[in-house]
Amino acid sequence: MFKSVFSKYVTAFMVIIVVSFIVVSSVTLSVVGKQSAETKLEYMDNCSQATRSYVLSMMHGAQCDDLEELVLLEKDNIIQTFDWMALNVDGSAVFLLDASDKILLRAGDENFKVVDGEPLPNDVKSELLKGDRYSHMGSGYGMLRNSKMAEILPIFNSRGEYIGAVAVCSSSLLPTGIFSAVVKIITGSVLWVLLAALIAVYFISERVISPLRDISSAAKSFASGKFDVRVPVRGNDEIAELATTFNNMAQSLDNYDEMRNSFMSNVSHDLRSPMTSISGFIDGILDGVIPPEQHKYYLQIVSGEVKRLSRLVNSLLDLSRIQAGERKFTPVSFDICEMGRQILISFEQKIDAKGLCVEFDCFEDRINVVADHDAIYQVFYNVCDNAVKFSSDGAKYRISIKKGKGKKIIVEVFNEGQGIPPEEMNFVFERFYKLDKSRGLNKNGTGLGLFIAKTIIEAQGESIWAESEYGKNCCFCFSLTGE
Repeated sequence: MFKSVFSKYVTAFMVIIVVSFIVVSSVTLSVVGKQSAETKLEYMDNCSQATRSYVLSMMHGAQCDDLEELVLLEKDNIIQTFDWMALNVDGSAVFLLDASDKILLRAGDENFKVVDGEPLPNDVKSELLKGDRYSHMGSGYGMLRNSKMAEILPIFNSRGEYIGAVAVCSSSLLPTGIFSAVVKIITGSVLWVLLAALIAVYFISERVISPLRDISSAAKSFASGKFDVRVPVRGNDEIAELATTFNNMAQSLDNYDEMRNSFMSNVSHDLRSPMTSISGFIDGILDGVIPPEQHKYYLQIVSGEVKRLSRLVNSLLDLSRIQAGERKFTPVSFDICEMGRQILISFEQKIDAKGLCVEFDCFEDRINVVADHDAIYQVFYNVCDNAVKFSSDGAKYRISIKKGKGKKIIVEVFNEGQGIPPEEMNFVFERFYKLDKSRGLNKNGTGLGLFIAKTIIEAQGESIWAESEYGKNCCFCFSLTGE
């Protein structure tokens, strides 16, 4: 029954509206009923006062001290007057009683029934004999058992004797017209609000369901391997945010698919090239194509290719261990300046070969940081190695260690050279990224060094980034936490 979002929305809205109107109607009818009952009782009191005054005036005019005799003389006039007075009080009847509580005549609502022949309750009669009015609202008893409201006034003759009473009674607390009007207003309001709510729910649910339907369709496309599908983003609400997030996920999946294909292509290339060289040279030696005096030369080439394969495999294994969480990082305190000096010394031959102008800038002689020593050495060495490798001959090469915000220490490795094109900056730390797409300038690199460096740095809660002015220089930076 409630399989669709629309049906659930409609049911929930209808239930809420109906319950709300029931509560509001109950409160409204209660307030209106109480006010109407009080107003009606006031009208009945006025009617009883006017009726008694009329009866007394009729008695005075006829010079009669007995109600039964007065009724015999002026019955038609009294009934006509009583009917007119009863019309002013909705749903009420007017009675004229004698001293023994016998009903001499009645007028008004003929549906109202009294128990004729049964006297008024004793407490009512005692109030009347004392000359007090009797006001009643609620369940009646005795002669007035069918009455919900009653106003009774005693009548005394000229000698001060109790000769009867005038009673205005009603079987309903609420005026019929007001009650029916309130019911019609509430019913009409409920129907109009339900119709408006149904229309509103339709458009609201359609706005919610339509993007979900698009997302569901796109998800099915992803399941079939199509990652180029995108969901339209409408507005800036939570649904639009969900669509944006879904599109970002789709872009990530698309990028991952491309990265996976690129990964396989790059690994295949980096494995095939040295293996082809190794196979060719060894076959040449075994077949006698390469003379014995050149065996050593070509075996050295083979050895270099084997080492290149070994570096690639070790890099892949190292990356796999880091991403799988198998490589644990143990934070210790060490001097990052001393580490930088040791790394710089290890590149002495390469620096001299290029004639680089070296600068080492450290704001203190000794700066302790807290991180995994071996992992940071690997990152620092890799960044410095890249800087030396891609520096122009005779260019500036600088290692700077600066103070950042709070306890942060910033390590910068700067070199003058070709730099990185702006459009390539977002891919510097990707797997197998090489500025030289042909892989002819840097045959020994695997393209994994910077990716591993980024993985190590981020695993320790730090950041690494690159800055470059293409054609002039490049600077790689990473942060560490000072002691």
